[in-house]
Amino acid sequence: MELSIQLYLALLTLVAAGRLIELRHSRHNQRQLTSAGGQKAPEPGYIWMVALHAGMLGGCALEVLLLPRAWLPLLGIPALAIFLTANAARWWVIRTLGQRWNVQVMSPALGVISTGPYQWVRHPNYTAVFAEMAALPLIHSAWITAALGTLLHLLVLRNRVTLEESVMQQDADWQAAFGSRPRFLP
Repeated sequence: MELSIQLYLALLTLVAAGRLIELRHSRHNQRQLTSAGGQKAPEPGYIWMVALHAGMLGGCALEVLLLPRAWLPLLGIPALAIFLTANAARWWVIRTLGQRWNVQVMSPALGVISTGPYQWVRHPNYTAVFAEMAALPLIHSAWITAALGTLLHLLVLRNRVTLEESVMQQDADWQAAFGSRPRFLP
């Protein structure tokens, strides 16, 4: 197996492990939010988001292992830079939200955060995750996974953002802070 494939599979493994750690951190934060009066919104589409993320990781690995996908530096290096930048942005979001951050939609029990990346857009996390998931397959030329995953991600995000905003708009402080702020890009 080529070194580039081995390194790419190692990256995918690290991303998967990171997601599992994030889920654990999210559950901890959800318990704190619930004890502060927060409520988790019913979200039938959550399973599709989980399936999409797992499918993207699996699709990346399978496409590179089963199809002739060479590492192309002119594509792979910019894709890696986008991936790393998106990850930094995601961690900035996680740090900014602190104990409010979690992977499910919950009412704003601990107040609204409008600092950090939230001073420019309503949903910096979704912007970062979208960029990350679009770039990750392209690091090693998994263009089928990139194209299909990006299209499916648009559908999942449309439903997720609609639900999240319907929950958050019930909070007057959120409306005041974010009512006129752009959703994804400044």
